[in-house]
Amino acid sequence: MSKLLTIYGGSGFVGRYIVQQLAAKGWRVRVAVRRPNEAMFVKPYGVPGQVEPVLCNIRDDASVAAVMQGADAVVNCVGTFDARGRNNFDAVQAEGAERIARIAAEQGIARMVHISALGADRDQASDYARTKRAGEEGVLRHMPNAMILRPSVVFGAEDGFFNRFAGMSRFGPILPLFGGETRFQPVYVSDVARAAAIGVEGKAEGIFELGGPEVKSLRGWVGVMLETIHKRRLVVNLPMWIGRLMAWGFDMVEIASFGLIGNGLLTRDQARQLGSDNVVADGVKGFADLGIEPVAVEAVIDSYLWRFRPSGQYDAIRDSAKNLKV
Repeated sequence: MSKLLTIYGGSGFVGRYIVQQLAAKGWRVRVAVRRPNEAMFVKPYGVPGQVEPVLCNIRDDASVAAVMQGADAVVNCVGTFDARGRNNFDAVQAEGAERIARIAAEQGIARMVHISALGADRDQASDYARTKRAGEEGVLRHMPNAMILRPSVVFGAEDGFFNRFAGMSRFGPILPLFGGETRFQPVYVSDVARAAAIGVEGKAEGIFELGGPEVKSLRGWVGVMLETIHKRRLVVNLPMWIGRLMAWGFDMVEIASFGLIGNGLLTRDQARQLGSDNVVADGVKGFADLGIEPVAVEAVIDSYLWRFRPSGQYDAIRDSAKNLKV
């Protein structure tokens, strides 16, 4: 009989790829989400009945326990960028993560994989990093043999990194950046999913920092993106004090509007995060210890950023037509 996995936040960016990995390996998968009707797209990841979205609120013990019944392993992918509201950093990334681990231990579940973030163990002013660190501590308090994955910024077709900057390139010849010299080590979402699958199957445990094969500054990665979408833009690295001031203004607008106008541009917490490099530390366990060779950014982004090119999917045809002689 196939084994059962409960994955919290399984319809999110990283979660859906983990679901695909485990379904392909024959696991039955419960995808625990707040809105199952918006997660129906996960059902075709397996044969009929193999992958099912189920209702769960990770802020509630009974809800978490109900969808975990009978599971052989659990994965927690739930995260947030919301500093306020009921589903804030503390409620989701600290208390929610510990709740899942505590109930998994109570139910006698042997294996747990927790998706954290690179830099969670470092002393940062960011509330995001602080609650990620608290979540890790809570998980290990109840599930000491858990696998914890700390990925750098994750890229893939649905990412909020390269897609975001490519979208910004549509608004004019200047592309402003904050933290342009901050270093990043983007990691492919499928590689993170492969690592999680190894933990679910009980082949590894402990903390792993996951980064791609190359490190560049934010400005450098934006340059790679611009080359991919065949656009020239003047990339301007603005001082961080300007970024912090603008982030404060955006946050105040959200607060004054009681959340009706969301801050999807730059929050104060994100501005604080941009002050620290996002790269794998020396001497830690990573992809090599899992037998995974990470995929390079340039090998993937061309497959989904083409829509930002001047002529979209026909850009290459347009360029080749220039060489035709009449």
